[in-house]
Amino acid sequence: MRRRVIGCVVLAGMVAVASPAFPFMARYGTLPRQADGPVTVLLAGVTPKYDETAPVWPWPTRPEDYSGLTDTIVLAQLRPDGTTNMLSIPRDTWVDVPGNGWGKINGSNPHGGPETLMGAAQTLTGVKVDAYALLSLNAMRAMTMAAGGVTLDVAQDMKYDDNAGKLHIDLKAGRQHLSGEQAEGYLRFRKDNLGDIGRVARQQNFLGALLTKVKNPLNWWRLPGMVGAVDRNMKSNLSRAQVAAMLGATLSGPRVTMHTVPGNFGGGGTWIADRAALSTLVENNFRDPNDPRRLSIAVINTAAPDGSARRLKDKLEGLGYLRVSVANGPQGNATTTITGLQATRILKDVGYGQVVQALGMPGADVTVRLGSDTPAN
Repeated sequence: MRRRVIGCVVLAGMVAVASPAFPFMARYGTLPRQADGPVTVLLAGVTPKYDETAPVWPWPTRPEDYSGLTDTIVLAQLRPDGTTNMLSIPRDTWVDVPGNGWGKINGSNPHGGPETLMGAAQTLTGVKVDAYALLSLNAMRAMTMAAGGVTLDVAQDMKYDDNAGKLHIDLKAGRQHLSGEQAEGYLRFRKDNLGDIGRVARQQNFLGALLTKVKNPLNWWRLPGMVGAVDRNMKSNLSRAQVAAMLGATLSGPRVTMHTVPGNFGGGGTWIADRAALSTLVENNFRDPNDPRRLSIAVINTAAPDGSARRLKDKLEGLGYLRVSVANGPQGNATTTITGLQATRILKDVGYGQVVQALGMPGADVTVRLGSDTPAN
């Protein structure tokens, strides 16, 4: 009888610890798996909107709809072996926002939603973004509380009051254990000579301290609470397969490296990316050498219905291929052939044809010659 009681108490305790993560598990219920390649997710913290028609001051926040400006933007890539690279994109980075022209990247979400924000990040970095996760203002506070606070080094005294934004920061320099509210202030503080770049550095310092705490086996029991805290304050299009791949990468032992978009301050409070330095950073840290989407693909119509080459180009670009071109070639009645690097892998995305050993188009890593077996649509 005593064993049963003890067993029930232990079981109840396990359920209580795990219960905050139940909604997340119900939505993404899946087992960790070893993915074929990395998963790249755009993480963004959304600023709240205030009800300026309210008869009280400070104005209350409106219900979160995740359509506001994005103060924190991080491109996170998790590889199957546990290697994780994170690229902080300063919110004032000057980019070509798809469909809206040039502007600060933090305005992409209000202009066209998370898809537009993803497009702006892809345009800036050249890295295909697989999914997004938008976090409300409460996410970091709630997650820090669930983690039991975070200990880190505060580089300088921080004092700032914003009654309208209900933000009150009063931190002293030195090593401190921050509560959820203090962590929020630490992350949002901008009143120093470095502005947003200083805040990016603090965000990375915070994430490093949080990861250090999470890696400690003594704190693993806190993970369900942290997952639940984020889930309650998140809007995302992550699929079950992507979550399974991310869990698999995490179980492999996350090894996190943080980066920041290199550049310089520009006019109007902007951050102008150093394109050459950014290209090198991306090539060294965010390019999967086994990912065929980084290869240059030449598509040639030799005996396919009119428009087939353009349709295949659109299809491959929709799958994340970044360097697809249509070229002219001799006509014939041959079936579709694929030649070049990782031709077998690319055949899966084309969906028909066969791999052959032949000369390809000069300057192209892969050549796809569309033959008479090409579907009409």
